[in-house]
Amino acid sequence: MLRNDNIKLLKTCDTPWDFIVIGGGATGLGVAVDAASRGFKTVLLEQSDFAKATSSRSTKLIHGGVRYLQQGDVGMVREALRERGRLLQNAPHLVMNQLFIVPNYSWWEKPFYTIGLTLYDWMAGKLGFGRSVPMSKKDVVKAIPQIARKGLRGGVKYHDGQFDDARLAINLMQTASELGAIMVNYVKVTGLLKTEGKVSGVTVCDAIDGGSFDLKGKCIVNATGIFVDEVIRMDSLDHTPIVRPSQGIHLVVDRSFLGGDTAIMIPKTSDGRVLFVIPWHNRVIIGTTDTPVNEFVLEPKPFEEEIDFILKTAASYLARPPRREDILCCYAGLRPLAAPKRNTNEKKTKEISRRHKLFAAASGLITITGGKWTTYRQMAQETVDLGIRQNGLPAQQCVTQRLKIHGYMPVVEHNSRLHIYGSDGDGILALQREKPEYAEKLHPAFDFTVAEVVWAVRMEMAVTVDDVLARRIRLLCLDTRAAVELAPKIAHIMAQELCRNEDWVHRQVEDFKSSSHLPDFFFKSHS
Repeated sequence: MLRNDNIKLLKTCDTPWDFIVIGGGATGLGVAVDAASRGFKTVLLEQSDFAKATSSRSTKLIHGGVRYLQQGDVGMVREALRERGRLLQNAPHLVMNQLFIVPNYSWWEKPFYTIGLTLYDWMAGKLGFGRSVPMSKKDVVKAIPQIARKGLRGGVKYHDGQFDDARLAINLMQTASELGAIMVNYVKVTGLLKTEGKVSGVTVCDAIDGGSFDLKGKCIVNATGIFVDEVIRMDSLDHTPIVRPSQGIHLVVDRSFLGGDTAIMIPKTSDGRVLFVIPWHNRVIIGTTDTPVNEFVLEPKPFEEEIDFILKTAASYLARPPRREDILCCYAGLRPLAAPKRNTNEKKTKEISRRHKLFAAASGLITITGGKWTTYRQMAQETVDLGIRQNGLPAQQCVTQRLKIHGYMPVVEHNSRLHIYGSDGDGILALQREKPEYAEKLHPAFDFTVAEVVWAVRMEMAVTVDDVLARRIRLLCLDTRAAVELAPKIAHIMAQELCRNEDWVHRQVEDFKSSSHLPDFFFKSHS
């Protein structure tokens, strides 16, 4: 699957598309899969790489949301739990059942959280992941050897879903493509075309090779996440922003800080949020924060106070608290929260509902915003349903509830390093057998091979070093220093596949180093 081939198809197509989807994050990818699976002629346009922004910077959870249950949003929790179960069935190579423990340090916590999490299980029904039960102090320590023991009374264990967000995004891109959709990254929509006041297409700029062209479409969907207001302004200059900026960061540390495969859920931090300590790809992720910000950018940077907050909170629950010099990666993501209509500036972002909002403008432009990864499929279904009604397209039933996502395997060995590729793992192994050099490890401390870079370029539309290190093999999220060290080697492998010269290699390496999600203290603390 090569990007240039898809660009040529777009430029030579002279008939209108049924659906033009703007945005290649979780929501846009879901809309493309849904529309294509119903037989509609579909194209998706992403200004950067698929899942470049928020959708690759999550807490890596597919969950109902225990916090939302505490807030009384039963409807949203029930919907998310239903979608959690479906996603496990449709993408078992990327979604897994993760055991969590809520540690109890007060006498009332065990009965309180046992009751609440039992309700959580009940709401999941037949799609539940497992039963929540109270635990003794001894059992909690056995499951989480590095839990802080002073004052520990026991805990409550429950089950939720864990996944690899960027890998799911790539597999959704491949799924949509296999269903007939044309998927293109690094193309920016710079304007909307209109016919008699109605949106009838888009103007697109190619960020890789330059030049612009127009595409005609019957239904234009704005699924740009944190950038939805930017697209709406192309339609209406007097638009009032509908998205409230909120930043969340995560710290990644060595797995020894947790000491086991069970995650910790801290139900109430000093700022009233939930904090997770989660094993992921042989590392531990700690997060998240919820900090109001003033603007949306593709490369948000963590604030010093956010890093301090997570380290301070983790120190209360871990026997060996991580320090700044223990941080292997620190990534920040911006949430596209659907802002309330009133008191927008006074509303704390952690109190804004994660419910999605879907509406059609007078021009016919459809916008979908808010929501979360867990409910992406339901959001996509509602969006395509609205697009059909608004544009007089032939009614077609949604089929994504049971649609297997690219890479699906009925039996998954999660202990296998290539399990996140699902059925594509055989293709990577075939590459390694094809050429001995493809089987070589990229870095002595990791098992990633040259074949995975070649696969990312040939089959997953990776066109930059950042695409590979951040969202294909995920090394950037596991060890940022190692990723920076490896950037030149990745660039040379990609240059050979993409027929690029040494100048391209140099630019790629410099671009990656300048946007590698590093807080300012990182280099100092490791010097």
